[in-house]
Amino acid sequence: MTEVRTNGATDAEVRVERDTMGEVQVPAWALWGASTQRAVDNFPVSGIRFSRPFIRALGLVKQASAEVNAGLGHLDAEISRLISAAAGQVADGGCDVHFPLDVFQTGSGTSTNTNANEVIANIANRQAGSPLGTKTPVHPNDHVNFGQSSNDVIPTCIHISALDVIDRELLPSLGRLQASLEAKAAAFDDVVKTGRTHLMDATPVTLGQEFSGYARAIELGIDRVRTAIPRLGELALGGTAVGTGINTDPDFAKRVISLLAERTGLDLREATNHFEAQGAQDACVEMSGALKTVAVSLTKIANDLRWMNSGPKAGLSEIRLPDLQPGSSIMPGKVNPVICEVVVQVAAQVVGNDAAITFAGSMGNFELIVMLPVIGHNLLQQASLLSSSSRLLADKCVDGIEADAARCRSTVESTDILVTSLNAVIGYDRAAAILKTARATGRTIREVALDERVLPPEELDRVLDISRMTRGGIPDR
Repeated sequence: MTEVRTNGATDAEVRVERDTMGEVQVPAWALWGASTQRAVDNFPVSGIRFSRPFIRALGLVKQASAEVNAGLGHLDAEISRLISAAAGQVADGGCDVHFPLDVFQTGSGTSTNTNANEVIANIANRQAGSPLGTKTPVHPNDHVNFGQSSNDVIPTCIHISALDVIDRELLPSLGRLQASLEAKAAAFDDVVKTGRTHLMDATPVTLGQEFSGYARAIELGIDRVRTAIPRLGELALGGTAVGTGINTDPDFAKRVISLLAERTGLDLREATNHFEAQGAQDACVEMSGALKTVAVSLTKIANDLRWMNSGPKAGLSEIRLPDLQPGSSIMPGKVNPVICEVVVQVAAQVVGNDAAITFAGSMGNFELIVMLPVIGHNLLQQASLLSSSSRLLADKCVDGIEADAARCRSTVESTDILVTSLNAVIGYDRAAAILKTARATGRTIREVALDERVLPPEELDRVLDISRMTRGGIPDR
């Protein structure tokens, strides 16, 4: 079906636009111009576009820039008003279809900056009564891009959009997961189970102690992300082409950034050194590392949960995860730990994104790093994926976990690793001999110890008390 877009034009209709390289045919419905169309034609790579948070940041930057440039006397008030209103539409999401470019494009993101300039200019000019592509009264470069360069706008938008997703989505989701895990740690405080190291039986722990470890891992992940936020809050805006600030007012950046901070609620400030801010993206690399660490923590938690849920007959079956959907097209009644599997897959993607960001971050050459689009895309995807999967893990998995306390206790009481508690009382060698006998005869440690009268029965009960073992310390001799 032919789609009808701007001005009622169909996909088949075109208009002719001109740029410094000549004439270009642009879809008649499109709000972009010649330079964007060249990029559409040049970069048919993945079909992956910049995400909504990035386009929102781009609109906000263009809007604030126009308003500040008018206040500094560099733009006519009416032109500024038109640009501000048009950029507001971009920020609000009303023009996303007009940002068609692949994230795999020119390494500075110039094509996407140009895309924004052309879309905003066309919206403004149409509002002023001019046809699309006329560049009057608002010019995409002379007015929308005044005082800016792709080289400082794109890294600025990467930082703002990443901070926005982290602040509004990721940190609340991680906080939600931490609270869910802490609640289960309290609920399972008296459920004693077999500890495991090397996937082999070890001394007892409580299920609550295990969950407290998970909660602490998420708490530390939140701290790591928060620690990286201040560096991400430094913005490259004001450096223009190479960091010197050529063709921009000395007061432009600080005023625009102050306005952006007010409108987003984020802690934003002008970069201390514009040459670092445009020649590298170490703040993004640092944040990516923090997000990767969160992914590693989530993997450990999700894997532990599905191990403890394994069964229900032939596995550990220490906990029961919520049943969400049928798990097999051939085995009736089979239910799988699907949320845990989602989390681990997300973690794999996040670790891969981190590798891409790390490599991209190493590719700064002199005054510009030319891997900006791939850094921005991967960082935003990391934050978004971790946000949604963390909330899913809390809402659809952790909140509904039930413990099989009886099975946990039965398993721990039958394990021969309980002999460890005898070490401090009868010595390692004698305890090892008891263990060897227990394994050879199929009897429990308690039964062999009673038979060999290593301790009086009441003292043996105290030493082999599994609840006492979870609290640490040395048994009284």
